[in-house]
Amino acid sequence: MKDSFGRKINYLRVSVTDLCNLRCKYCMPKEGICKRDHDDILTLEETEEIIKVFVSLGIDKVRITGGEPLVRKGILDLISNVGQLEGIKDLAITTNGLLLKRYAKDLKNRGLNRVNISLDTLNKNKYKEITRGGDLTKVLEGIDEARMVGLSPIKINTVLIGGFNDHEIRDFVNLTVKDNIDVRFIELMPIGEAQNWAIENFISNDIVLDKVRELMKIKGEDPSSPAIYYKMPEGKGKVGIINPITCKFCDYCNRVRITSTGKLKLCLHSDDEIDLKKVIREGKDLKEIILKEIYNKPESHNLEEGQYIKRNMFEIGG
Repeated sequence: MKDSFGRKINYLRVSVTDLCNLRCKYCMPKEGICKRDHDDILTLEETEEIIKVFVSLGIDKVRITGGEPLVRKGILDLISNVGQLEGIKDLAITTNGLLLKRYAKDLKNRGLNRVNISLDTLNKNKYKEITRGGDLTKVLEGIDEARMVGLSPIKINTVLIGGFNDHEIRDFVNLTVKDNIDVRFIELMPIGEAQNWAIENFISNDIVLDKVRELMKIKGEDPSSPAIYYKMPEGKGKVGIINPITCKFCDYCNRVRITSTGKLKLCLHSDDEIDLKKVIREGKDLKEIILKEIYNKPESHNLEEGQYIKRNMFEIGG
């Protein structure tokens, strides 16, 4: 599949739920969210049908997201079925890690290749604060379990938050030295109801290179990756820097998203959505509609102009 700008679209991110067992300040309301009616979200069978069509059209990389995907009942069966699709080269999941110790072995056995773990601090008290009650110990145990069963390389996604975790940058970088762990620093994005909070706490990812001057840029990385990768001398893992605000990477964007309610999002930072759930339930030609919409994928976002989306990240899929 290619869009009108000649970009090859081969990466699909699929949210299976907007529910989560944490309440991170830049993502979720303190009181949580109301559980949607069963008919409002895709069944796992519908999700699998959509993924199958995308794979038949050239998608070879699938990432399962949420909310927190491991709270979705039947998630292991979905992983197993998707993992068996011919054409899938990479099947991964993004999780907060709280349930990873319990599920890592089963996920590996069902065909999952890799796992990304969202983790913004290595301090137990601060983790509890930013997540409104989370237990860092469970996350660290989950990381150990994932590493032990071979879900590697493990990638840790760290959102940089001014005055909160900027002094932990070197601690995170050091995780990449002795173990095959990649740490990716992500600029805080003004999405949904957290727009003002994000803007007030925003810091540029340039601070990473200022604080850890030993980092060496890695050449020859995939241009479609949003991260620019670096490495510590003798480091086993990599350090990625993702700058959606200060450095656009739209020219090489190769991804689209499906929300848990069945909406196709051609760009993370656009409120435009196509209702694939309706397409499926009305028996229309899913393949034809996907091809038509992919061609119309927008050229770029407009974050630098202050055009922020209304949807919250937990509603979109990370």
